[in-house]
Amino acid sequence: MIGAGPAGLTAAYQLAKHGETATVLEADDTVGGISRTVERDGWRFDIGGHRFFTKVQVVEDLWHEILPDEDFLLRPRMSRIFYGGKYYDYPLRAMNALRNLGVVEAVRCVASYAWARVRPPKDQSNFEGWVSARFGRRLYHHFFKTYTEKVWGVPATEISADWAAQRIKNLSLFNAIVNALLPRRNQKEITSLIEEFQYPKYGPGMMWEVCRDKVEAAGSKVIMESPVRRIRHEGGRAVAVEAEHDGGVTEYPATAVISSMPITDLVRIMDPPAAPEVLAAADGTSHRDFLTVALVVPEAYSFPDNWIYVHSPDVQVGRIQNFGSWSPYLIKERRTCLGLEYFVFEGDELWTMADEDLVELGRRELATLGLVEADKVEAGYVVRMPKAYPVYDEGYDERVGVIRRWLEEHVPNVHPVGRNGMHRYNNQDHSMLTAVLTVENILGLGDHDIWAVNVEAEYHEEKAAEGPEDGGTGRTAPVVPAGTGARRRTRPDG
Repeated sequence: MIGAGPAGLTAAYQLAKHGETATVLEADDTVGGISRTVERDGWRFDIGGHRFFTKVQVVEDLWHEILPDEDFLLRPRMSRIFYGGKYYDYPLRAMNALRNLGVVEAVRCVASYAWARVRPPKDQSNFEGWVSARFGRRLYHHFFKTYTEKVWGVPATEISADWAAQRIKNLSLFNAIVNALLPRRNQKEITSLIEEFQYPKYGPGMMWEVCRDKVEAAGSKVIMESPVRRIRHEGGRAVAVEAEHDGGVTEYPATAVISSMPITDLVRIMDPPAAPEVLAAADGTSHRDFLTVALVVPEAYSFPDNWIYVHSPDVQVGRIQNFGSWSPYLIKERRTCLGLEYFVFEGDELWTMADEDLVELGRRELATLGLVEADKVEAGYVVRMPKAYPVYDEGYDERVGVIRRWLEEHVPNVHPVGRNGMHRYNNQDHSMLTAVLTVENILGLGDHDIWAVNVEAEYHEEKAAEGPEDGGTGRTAPVVPAGTGARRRTRPDG
């Protein structure tokens, strides 16, 4: 097993349930991948924010097998958008949006949408064209362009429409405004986002630390600070994995390899090497990196949101978490901690900036946004997370396809899983499901297409306004390949 994040540890956990052991090799000193919880001086930080909700029964069951129900909190969901010096409720609400935009601009947005329906952009293969065609250019510029370009670090015209189709559900502000201007008696088809979610009281890392302990108790090994440097293959199969540890190199014989390391790195460490065109595909496929500046402030500066999306171009921060709104166990009495999230490329100016300078930047930007006066920040910490987001740029799917086909042909017992393992924007439950299905394939208990997980055209944290099947679960994803035995859930437990 390469990687001790949700996918790797889930795979090891599932193998243990079938009486099989594994060796899990993790390059970092912390389990959980991006789903870790970082602790500094008694403060706990959730890297990226993780809402626990799913419609996949097998994933829900795993969460409650790993942690007892009493370790889960049921938390309210609240997020807002900061744009143009104002805060917009998210999910967007008609009166709040109208009050902030003004009636004139709201009408202009509706007119822009109508024009987009009559004369849609010719090129909808990129994010800008796709969103503009469905929302109109004014709404696109108000609520999509700036934040999206912060996240990915490139113009929206260079981001694949796949990203938009997967992450944006048709409508938000447009429906809010239209429903306010043209009210109807019965609006049962309107959807809204989930209102509550489960959350481990000490953060998501709590789950993966417990999972690691259970995996090891079942006889498997989880070896930290052991980056994999080589996968030796012969006769059409991987036969050994080499990893560094404590200054030496250890070779581990392998009958199968489940890998959640970036698929681009996976193909580079094959011995004998992959074909030149495969390595070129890996070189052309990239990730976006991520850092959190966590600032301790008095409780008076807390806010109820789990996070605030910062669409303002006046600051570099993209999103601000309030860790106290996730769980009171993450913070200390009479204080809260705000996590300012910056989307970066490893090695760029922000990534290499000294921690104290990043803390100072965070102080200034909180003041600019009017959230906290700079001199009220009592302490600050910086956490860097490389390869947090697989980039959906032009041609990424073709390049990943080249890598995937080579792996399937030359090392079919190497199984990519998870977000980075498949270069797909998987959430935690997606990643866990790919691991579960992969284990079933390896043990001869199924014949699942792992790549069919999370390919739906629409994905969102939503529920139907009226519908007995959904009942408030909060998700239309992931797509579950036939035969997995997963089914929809009606309400969160815990």
